[in-house]
Amino acid sequence: MTFRKLVEETRQIVADSLAAAGYPSVQFDVSEPPRKEFGDLTCNVAFPLSKQLKKAPAKIAAELIEFIKPLIKPGALVLSVAPHPAGYVNFTANHAALSTSTLSGVLSDPEKYGHIDAGQGRRMVIEHTSVNPNKALHVGHMRNVILGDTLYRIMKATNHNTTVLNYVDDSGLQVADIVIGFKFAGFSPEPPQGRKFDQYCGDDVYVKVNQMYEKDPSLAEKRKFVLKEIEEGKSEIARFAAEITKRVLDEQLQTCWRLKARYDILNFESQIVVSKMWERAFELLKKERLVKFEEEGKNRGCWVIEAEGEEDKVVVRSDGTATYVAKDIPYAAWKLGLVGDPFRYVEYGRQWDDSTLHATTLAQGKAGVFSGADRVVTIID
Repeated sequence: MTFRKLVEETRQIVADSLAAAGYPSVQFDVSEPPRKEFGDLTCNVAFPLSKQLKKAPAKIAAELIEFIKPLIKPGALVLSVAPHPAGYVNFTANHAALSTSTLSGVLSDPEKYGHIDAGQGRRMVIEHTSVNPNKALHVGHMRNVILGDTLYRIMKATNHNTTVLNYVDDSGLQVADIVIGFKFAGFSPEPPQGRKFDQYCGDDVYVKVNQMYEKDPSLAEKRKFVLKEIEEGKSEIARFAAEITKRVLDEQLQTCWRLKARYDILNFESQIVVSKMWERAFELLKKERLVKFEEEGKNRGCWVIEAEGEEDKVVVRSDGTATYVAKDIPYAAWKLGLVGDPFRYVEYGRQWDDSTLHATTLAQGKAGVFSGADRVVTIID
């Protein structure tokens, strides 16, 4: 907040000096210099002026300094100014005044200090965590949680209308593996006493089932069957997978809430697949000519996204099935409000701060909870 005041004061001094020197008004930047010895702020005003005045930037900077110095008042946030041989104008801050300004700002309104209207209510989506619901979160996952929640707090303090999403990949192979463990490999769906369910699923069931695939090919074949059942979402296997997913997800959320992270919406991949959102997104891609149908070559019969400098990305195979890349596209388009919202929303639970956590559903629920954003940030890896 105080640094922003320093930048604003510096900009005003430079603008006033242009008028005092009789120079034309130009667009210029005030920013932090690349090296500490150049001061606390640097200004490039001499460079756009040089194009109009037909003078070297260094000469303009030296002339402008003489008009800037009288504008620096005692007690101001700017302490001094000096020209750089390259033509920049460098400023040194009055750190005593900055400290006083910071302290007075904190004491006057501690709850609002640092809150500025930079976002002006612009809609923003932040997606983070998004860990497969088959295991406990490890320290690498928690790094992403901390980064995402910190960004959310910054955006909230700067008046961005921010929605936080947590993507739940409940229809992937990882979920199918633990279902196989419980249904076909003899693992009990109840963890040993004193062991958390998410840790048990990830460290024991998931790891050991993948080891068993190498010794038992018939078990590996069941993986395809279970994955198909989960994606279709109508069988007893699908119902059981949903129960397991929820139990793991609940444990994961408790871990995140211990760090005071919060979310607005849980998005379930299984619902994205069933919602037919991909079909609408695909029609949009074809209409905007963002995909191309290959008539020949190794991708003959496929729809691809042409990629400059690398291989084209296949989004629809020649047999008509969508690839993994294709599944990401409608979700990204939904976050930006480019496709209609097929979801309803139910209350999943109350969070540590007593706020409501919603979850998407294709059954009965509220409409209009989410309507897309102007900007999307996704925290991954």
